[in-house]
Amino acid sequence: MNPLKILFVTTSHEQLGDTNYRTGVWLEELATPYYIFTEAGVELTIASPNGGPVPLDPKSESIIVATQRTKRFLKDEVAMNFISNSIPLEAIKAEDFDTVFLTGGHGPMWDIADNKSVKRLLEAFNNDNKPIASVCHGVVGLLSLQGDDGELLIRGKHLTAFSNSEEESAGLTKVVPFLLETRLISLGAEYSKAANYTGHVVIDANIITGQNAASSEEVAKKIVALLKEVKQKPMLQT
Repeated sequence: MNPLKILFVTTSHEQLGDTNYRTGVWLEELATPYYIFTEAGVELTIASPNGGPVPLDPKSESIIVATQRTKRFLKDEVAMNFISNSIPLEAIKAEDFDTVFLTGGHGPMWDIADNKSVKRLLEAFNNDNKPIASVCHGVVGLLSLQGDDGELLIRGKHLTAFSNSEEESAGLTKVVPFLLETRLISLGAEYSKAANYTGHVVIDANIITGQNAASSEEVAKKIVALLKEVKQKPMLQT
């Protein structure tokens, strides 16, 4: 049996709005799925709008928020090399992968939202009924997707993402281009959330979303279980 193939889609953006602070990927949202996927024997590829090194939000590398997996990742030469050589999104074909995972951090609010390559890829995944997973601000990549009927894909979909109260807690409501929870609701999504910074995962058909970094592990495990279930289904006899 061929190995499962998962595509990570990350940000290339590292400036936090008009501030002098840096942003990028929130490490937990990359490190945790990375190890869950690799330990399951999954073949991984990482892509970003610009290609090359993937920026990590410095705050997510802090010892204050460090987890066992983030500390392991930062000391893992193979893992660090993996995020140093992302492929430009425009060079990626959805047909080469079983599913896609969009990581969060605040960076995606600037370069994943309304990204034409992301839209092309995710719509292709959806047309083939492949799982599309995202956590935290990575959910911003779903905003512009359209179904076969031309309607917004998220309209009427049950999903979650980084909440307004979490954004307020982070002190960034006036820094981000828009509030993700508010935008999702305005576009017709059936949004739900848990308490700040606690895990919350929602599955609606082939769309899997996690509210925040604390949701990364459950989202990744659900992806692995779902893909293995699909792979193990016997072929129909004709």
